[in-house]
Amino acid sequence: MSDDEDSAPLVKKSRVFYGSLEERERERLAKESASSGAAGSDAIKAGIEAGNINISSGETLEVEERVSERQQEALAEFERRRRARQITVSTDDAEVKAGLRALGEPITLFGEGPADRRERLRSILSIVGPDALKKSQKDEQKAKRSQDECQQTWYHEGSASLKEARLWLARYSLPRAMRRLEAARQQRDVAEATRTVRQQELHKNLRNLNNFCSQIGDDRPISFCHFSPDSKMLATASWSGLCKLWSVPDCNLIRTLRGHSTNVGAVVFHPKAGISLDQSDVNLASCAADGSVKLWSLDSDEPVADIEGHVQRVSRLAWHPSGRFLGTSCYDSSWRLWDLEAQEEILHQEGHSRGVHDLHFHPDGSLAATGGLDSFGRVWDLRTGRCVVFLEGHLKEIYSVCFSPNGFHLATGSGDHTCKVWELRNRKCLYTVPAHHNLLSAVRFQPTEGHFLLTGAYDNTAKVWSHPGWSPLKTLAGHEGKVMGVDISPDGKLIATASYDRTFKLWLSD
Repeated sequence: MSDDEDSAPLVKKSRVFYGSLEERERERLAKESASSGAAGSDAIKAGIEAGNINISSGETLEVEERVSERQQEALAEFERRRRARQITVSTDDAEVKAGLRALGEPITLFGEGPADRRERLRSILSIVGPDALKKSQKDEQKAKRSQDECQQTWYHEGSASLKEARLWLARYSLPRAMRRLEAARQQRDVAEATRTVRQQELHKNLRNLNNFCSQIGDDRPISFCHFSPDSKMLATASWSGLCKLWSVPDCNLIRTLRGHSTNVGAVVFHPKAGISLDQSDVNLASCAADGSVKLWSLDSDEPVADIEGHVQRVSRLAWHPSGRFLGTSCYDSSWRLWDLEAQEEILHQEGHSRGVHDLHFHPDGSLAATGGLDSFGRVWDLRTGRCVVFLEGHLKEIYSVCFSPNGFHLATGSGDHTCKVWELRNRKCLYTVPAHHNLLSAVRFQPTEGHFLLTGAYDNTAKVWSHPGWSPLKTLAGHEGKVMGVDISPDGKLIATASYDRTFKLWLSD
């Protein structure tokens, strides 16, 4: 090893500067900025001249701060949830359902429990506002209050003639009611065995009813038929506008009454026609679809008088048992009572919400029953003017009403294919007779004692039912068209049916 290799390596000494380098650094930076600035300014000028750089004149454009729709929906949902947490909802499930019903929402959904239902109500209220429920409740109460006010019975002062007529009706009906009750007491004293034998004989005769006579009554359908009080004549009404009188039981044409120009709805005999009235007196009355009502005598083909005042269809009319008053049912939702002695309309009674199709007077003359197209029946007290019984139960229109001679039963025939018998003493439906397969056009009680009920319907048949018991006794089949009218002779021996097939038939027991 040489001496040079043995010697230690030389250590480089660091250079130490004394003082600050700030001034030198500033000088260096200044030189660099000057050189770069000159080059940059030259580049900018070249870009401006080339049109690649545009310098504004100081105008600014405001940029609207828009929030996306999704963000708005999220904010609205957060706000709704916040409001929902602040809404107080009842824990009573019945109140919750009532609230949903008031808001027009379904009260329950499939598989929904009370807690879910409560949250649904809370969610709805958070959308429509908590005051919506209170407002709907107030509107419902207001509507209910107005409905109650509309349903309230109100009276107005009647004429002096109406007051006199009501007093006359009271004096007329009370003695008849006393006689009817006395006859009922006497009937009650009859031995039960005797009454049973009589009833069995009556049922046997009814089961033997057969077609005794069939007559073509007109060129158009026959809409109504009615026996005279002496059971010697039958009046028929037709859609041709003609009313005809037929002898009974040989069915010979007696007279044709010409006066109506459209469909005749009904023709009825005066309660004393053929008994105490002269042929020149008013013995019949008829009504038609054009609102005309005509009065007839038995010695003339022309009407004796016209009753004017109806503006819509008059479907049925009926004589009061006294013969002094005539009732008409009209499709203007009212029925009217006419005093033929005073020759004026004394009562224009409203009460039905739709047209009144039929009316019938109580045997005592104290009550009137009406049946309307609103499916309701009403019993009116003629002495006071009040509706004393409201008959609710039929599902469709009532086309026929009839009082029983016993005074406390009323039958109604409806478009729901049933006949209902009402008990007027407790104001309830006594029995519903599933009578026919089509609408019932007419119901009639036996006029003497009311021991059986006759119904006619649009299924081309008429049926006889026992009273009481309401069991079917006989089906009168033979018409080729719907049965539009039925009647029972006052002596109880004959039954008449009028049909759409332009014929009427008489039925007699063998």
